[in-house]
Amino acid sequence: MANIDSERSPSAGSDILNGLGRAFTKTWQAVAMPAAAVLVSMGCGALLLALNGFNGWDIFTVMLSGVFQDTRSIAEVLLKATPLILIGVGLCVAFRCSIWNIGAEGQLYAGAVATTAVGIAFPGLTSWIYVPLVILAGALAGAAWAAIAGLLKIYFRASEIVTTIMLNYIAIIATSWLVTGPLKDAAAAYPQSARLLREAWMPKILPPTRLHIGILIAIALAIAAYIFLFRSSAGYAVRVVGISPHAARYAGMSVSRNILLAISISGAMAGLAGAFEIAGVTFRLYQNISPGYGFEGIAVALLANNNPVGAIFSGTLFAVLRSGSEIMQINAQVPQVLVSVIQGIVILSVVGFGVYRFRSARPSE
Repeated sequence: MANIDSERSPSAGSDILNGLGRAFTKTWQAVAMPAAAVLVSMGCGALLLALNGFNGWDIFTVMLSGVFQDTRSIAEVLLKATPLILIGVGLCVAFRCSIWNIGAEGQLYAGAVATTAVGIAFPGLTSWIYVPLVILAGALAGAAWAAIAGLLKIYFRASEIVTTIMLNYIAIIATSWLVTGPLKDAAAAYPQSARLLREAWMPKILPPTRLHIGILIAIALAIAAYIFLFRSSAGYAVRVVGISPHAARYAGMSVSRNILLAISISGAMAGLAGAFEIAGVTFRLYQNISPGYGFEGIAVALLANNNPVGAIFSGTLFAVLRSGSEIMQINAQVPQVLVSVIQGIVILSVVGFGVYRFRSARPSE
């Protein structure tokens, strides 16, 4: 028996070391790739600023010091992080199922419209009922809007990339029509809806700042999405369908049901982002309710390597960059065009490193 144990122990030790090595490699890749993407984009941004007569590194210093200047500044970052985390988490679920949902922007608008319609329609409800009601309305509207693309893919083999982009335009144009027509505030000179009833406003968690409970809900949903994807049989089925639909069918999994589930969850999260913007920030619907959160959420998911918990950190990073860009314009007098170009460089860098990571992870042929 002693001989057998002595023969097995080197193999067992080797397996443990190999396992630790693989875990270390995965952790290093998960941290190194996003960090490299951010460093490359910041370097390119500094070079671009230098070519236009600015001191790039000084501006980035001003930007970061302004972002973390006080409690109010940090609260504004978290306020911007909330929709980015929600959308990023939802896209992590869709991308894990190989559903390329490019329609989070339209799904956000759908959620915002539904939240507004519900939030002005039921006077007399208490906040304990009204706030969950408007949140649920936004989530259901976003899920329903995304499900259209899912059903078109299932029954007509329509590319979800094309259909979700088209649905973006429909949702944005429909919102513009609503705030200039059926939902327009009669007393307002500008295209906007009536103000939400006070009972439908989301509670603040850090007064007197604007930060509301949405950030806590976003973090909780990110953790729940991680558990769903990696600790449940339903999430396992979603991932298997994303890896190989044929293998999923062979194993008895419904490809159509999982496609619809993944894209609906993604849409619901984007709809929640729209609901939180209406019920927690603006309290009324405008034509351009989103500054591009739906598209930026794609980079958030890619930077997180489609990990919902990672989306908490990548969403916060993009919120820091978004808040910092505003400070760059105000304090350093950097033109809006340059700021937009720098934001684009960040997104391109993240996408580029994400594609590299995806291709390097594929088995060699």
